[in-house]
Amino acid sequence: MFGSFVGAFRPTLTALGGHTWRIPWRLSKTRKANVRKRLREVDNVISTLLESGVECKQLELIKVMPKEHEMVPRDKYTTFSRKAAKHRKAVHKVPHFTKRPIPRTTPTGF
Repeated sequence: MFGSFVGAFRPTLTALGGHTWRIPWRLSKTRKANVRKRLREVDNVISTLLESGVECKQLELIKVMPKEHEMVPRDKYTTFSRKAAKHRKAVHKVPHFTKRPIPRTTPTGF
């Protein structure tokens, strides 16, 4: 009965939220590359603002954050989560992760 459904109408386990097939288990090479690209683009914007002479409190706080090439892979591709096992959650499991800023630092001890 359910074998004929394909694509968007593919049946999934309701116990797992019904969306088990939509989120891949791990980040693909292209998704990782896109994460690095977004981090580098943010670094370029910050450096441009610093060179232009703009001064504000947030810019001073951002100055001490690590750049993309200084971050360890664990911080690039995962984010802190109180509820997840080992307190880390893959960045692609965060809703709208391409639109939200990836935190570059984690709480101490995690």
